[in-house]
Amino acid sequence: MLRLRDVRKSRGSGSQRFSLWVPRLDLYPGQRLAVVGASGSGKSTLLDLLALVLSPDPGGELSLRSAQGEQDIAALWRAGRQDRLAELRSRELGYVLQTGGLLGFLDVRGNIGLSRELLGLGDDGSVRRLAEQLEIVDQLDKRPSALSVGQRQRVGIARALAHSPKLVLADEPTASLDPLNAARVMQLLVEQSQARGACLLLTTHDLQLARSVGLSLLGLQVRRDADGGVTATLEGAG
Repeated sequence: MLRLRDVRKSRGSGSQRFSLWVPRLDLYPGQRLAVVGASGSGKSTLLDLLALVLSPDPGGELSLRSAQGEQDIAALWRAGRQDRLAELRSRELGYVLQTGGLLGFLDVRGNIGLSRELLGLGDDGSVRRLAEQLEIVDQLDKRPSALSVGQRQRVGIARALAHSPKLVLADEPTASLDPLNAARVMQLLVEQSQARGACLLLTTHDLQLARSVGLSLLGLQVRRDADGGVTATLEGAG
């Protein structure tokens, strides 16, 4: 589904340079992956590349296979095709933010259904089904401000899944939760992604929790280079 070969992203120069290098990564439906690494090791940069919101450096291969065929993502970035990239993001990807990223002026029903509405998809009952599966069906008419942190995160998961994306990305989805809620939210995210045949890739600092829900682990190894800059390399993705 998503293929990366020798993909790099650098910021700054000299001793202030930070580079992320992905030698090889293949994502396909049904995978369950966790990227682990210390703060500042490039986890967010990797997610932004995979979410098609950050352009890779020239060179390397970044492509996406969808129902419309093979899409050369690197070429779309070079050509400045922001319209096409936005279309692919909205249709093929779902994104779970650390704190849910909900819109306060919409109720839970509206937040979950937002991705479907933006794509012009009708109400097929998936909003209510997801709410039931994620144990928030009794919260559908409430605003995010009336929810607990754990409930908001479940709404964020439901919204990311509502349009049946092929790839679900999650940025530290349990970082703001207590251990019991973290375990339950992580389990629900994995179960619901798997039930829809989506590839799930998340970042986390909780290695034990990632292992407990059966995620395959990818690591980011950081080294200091001769110019004083730093390079983080994605490992375990061969």
